[in-house]
Amino acid sequence: MKQGPIHIAISCLIITGYHILLRLRNYTISEEEDTEEEPKLKYERLTNGVTEILQKDAASCMTVHDKFLALGTHFGKVYLLDIQGNVTQKFEISPVKINQISLDESGDHVGICSEDGKVQVFGLYTREGFHENFDCPIKVVALHPQFSKSNNKQFVTGGNKLLLYERNWLNRWKTSVLHEGEGNITNVKWRANLIAWANNVGVKIYDISSKQRITNVLRDNTNLRPDMYPCSLCWKDNTTLIIGWGSSVKICVVKERDPTEMRDLPSRYVEIVSAFETEFFISGLAPLADQLVTLYYVKDSSEHMEEEFRTRPRLDIIQSLPEGCEEISSDALTVRNFQENQCRDYRLEHSEGESLFYIISPKDIVVAKERDQDDHIDWLLEKKKYEEALMAAEISFRNIKRHDVQKIGMAYINHLVERGDYDAAARKCQKVLGKNMDLWENEVYRFKTIGQLKAISQYLPRGDLRLRPAIYEMILHEFLKTDYEGFATLIREWPGELYNNMAIVQAVNEHLKKDPTNSMLLTTLAELYTYDQRYDRALEIYLKLRHKDVYQLIHKHNLFSAIKDKIVLLMDFDKEMDKVVEELKDRPELLHVYLHKLFKRDHHKGQKYHERQISLYAEYDRPNLLPFLRESMHCPLEKALEICQQRHFVEETVFLLSRMGNCRRALQMIMEELADVDKAIEFAKEQDDRELWDDLISYSIDKPPFITGLLNNIGTHVDPILLIHRIKEGMEIPNLRDSLVKILQDYNLQILLREGCKKILVADSLSLLQRMHRTQKRGVRVDEENICESCHTPILPSDTAQAFGVVVFHCRHMFHKECLPSPGNVPGIQYCNICSAKRRGPGSGILEMKK
Repeated sequence: MKQGPIHIAISCLIITGYHILLRLRNYTISEEEDTEEEPKLKYERLTNGVTEILQKDAASCMTVHDKFLALGTHFGKVYLLDIQGNVTQKFEISPVKINQISLDESGDHVGICSEDGKVQVFGLYTREGFHENFDCPIKVVALHPQFSKSNNKQFVTGGNKLLLYERNWLNRWKTSVLHEGEGNITNVKWRANLIAWANNVGVKIYDISSKQRITNVLRDNTNLRPDMYPCSLCWKDNTTLIIGWGSSVKICVVKERDPTEMRDLPSRYVEIVSAFETEFFISGLAPLADQLVTLYYVKDSSEHMEEEFRTRPRLDIIQSLPEGCEEISSDALTVRNFQENQCRDYRLEHSEGESLFYIISPKDIVVAKERDQDDHIDWLLEKKKYEEALMAAEISFRNIKRHDVQKIGMAYINHLVERGDYDAAARKCQKVLGKNMDLWENEVYRFKTIGQLKAISQYLPRGDLRLRPAIYEMILHEFLKTDYEGFATLIREWPGELYNNMAIVQAVNEHLKKDPTNSMLLTTLAELYTYDQRYDRALEIYLKLRHKDVYQLIHKHNLFSAIKDKIVLLMDFDKEMDKVVEELKDRPELLHVYLHKLFKRDHHKGQKYHERQISLYAEYDRPNLLPFLRESMHCPLEKALEICQQRHFVEETVFLLSRMGNCRRALQMIMEELADVDKAIEFAKEQDDRELWDDLISYSIDKPPFITGLLNNIGTHVDPILLIHRIKEGMEIPNLRDSLVKILQDYNLQILLREGCKKILVADSLSLLQRMHRTQKRGVRVDEENICESCHTPILPSDTAQAFGVVVFHCRHMFHKECLPSPGNVPGIQYCNICSAKRRGPGSGILEMKK
């Protein structure tokens, strides 16, 4: 179907838009694709004088020296420029296009050729020169690299043939034809003793030292017009030539031929070490270390478009391989008027010393250079890769000012804050802010403004360099309001000198008024008291909380005297008892207080220390020794007896002897050493042993005071007649009458007590009998859920119309009458077999149901 103009216009617009989007790369000159890969080169326009020149004229060629640039124009002018593009010299050469400019290595001599056939070779700082007009356009000129030397006054020109000019000893120029007959010479490059040139057929190399042509590299893209797609030549070194023609690239190496193979062949030959095709047309080549910089002319055509569509030229870095190439980077260049340019309008020149690459087009000159570390950092910042940028800046710190590193770091911190990654931002403050206390304080206040003081708290300076105490106090108050645990962590980690300790103690106490039992706040308060050397306050809190660090606090600050009145609180440390004993072992008086309090609370808790306690009681607290011996079940009696005998503790010894079964010896000590009849009688009462009473009577029978004591107290334990019969006649006994009266009163009292008990027993027995009778008279519920304890079937038959018999005991066990065994020997009495077997007592009461 034939398309109309509107359809064609729309198609062109769509395709144009597509290709513009496809080719846009980095910066204003080279707009980078949407990729994370960093560009290898950076670009800038050559401005200053160049801008003014190209507004009125157009660039046709340029050559580069390390010291300056030489620019030729379409209006036949040659400008010498500095590397910033400022004009230093101007030469009016011709009214038409300058085709090529050549400089020797020293930069003292220049060769120029133009479209009207003019050739000029002259010194920039001398009057010597060569001027010639030919009857055909001269496309190329090349000076010997060492032209400034008198024996190297040579240059070549190329129009329809390649001519070599040499100055002889008579100071005259001798001309010789190196090649002709294959069309116009379109390019020439001279390196050391080798001259490479291109014509319509291919590329030749001539050895000026041996005066031999050593190779002919044929053109591959023969379908392309050589004037529209000229050959690009570039010497990488003295023996390596890079050829670009159309879309073909060849890398050639000049090698020495083996003398045995020479015969009539040149002494050198060329080997093509790499050859490959490119996607676009080559406008220029330049080496970059072991890689290759290529300037491409890009055009796209469409079946809907009558003319080709020219897009931005590309500058690629490629890695040549034996059978191809690998693209390292690719940038599309937005040069002025690129839509009007053709392949022959672009040139690529380079400066070997500084790895600078100049892209020349009629209305624009762009300089490409390798990106340095600063460029790398700028790219990372642009891509918001702040971590890598900061690392790169620190690596190259010697070449970057400290404030630049800090600037990068601050940009990174700002980015993290904006992203909400506050912890990472705070962490970076340590590295970025360093020793700048003003920046630190600014960041702290910023984190406060966004409510993230907690994030930055753990990274604040706390060593020799510190912020103002108010900063730390502000953060502590913030934690105290919202996070007790975080507050406690900061108090533990931060040195007490960072803040006003008393102000923080006061704030904690205010919070404790609202929550007085908060263990975390109390622990933190104790730590604050410790920092303030108020150890007694800290100790009191630790003891109250049963804190594990209490012993460390006591030992470290020698708080044993302060703990004496708080020793009872240590008893709450059940699991730490051994540790307490170990800590107090060198302070036996405190140890005794602790173990005594522990024993009074629980007789069994410190049982393994009871043996040690005997000596402690004997030394520091004898009044409590006897109660301890009476109440302890874990005290070794032999050890206790030994200690008490050594110290002549009679009462304790008497107790231990009686407990060990030697009551007679104990009674003897009471009578002989204590001479206390009341204690002897009390001891005899406690033991309730007839033999002890006999011993007591025997010992007392010749001691009237003892007899009086016995008569007053023996009546309820021993028959007083036995004592009275043994009293010798005539013995004068003090208060005998009163003692006898007391014996009679005690006897009457015993008779009255027995009669009273008898009455109570009879009344209680009658009451209990009546209660049992009432209980046994009560009915027992029998239903379908009850079973016979013998046959284990339901006690009630399924058909209640039939006659049945059931026996129910008062113990609630039930039997079918026929399942009950025959009664025992006592007629009329039946017992429950189950209760009788378990010996729970007879269930003689029977309820019998019949129907």
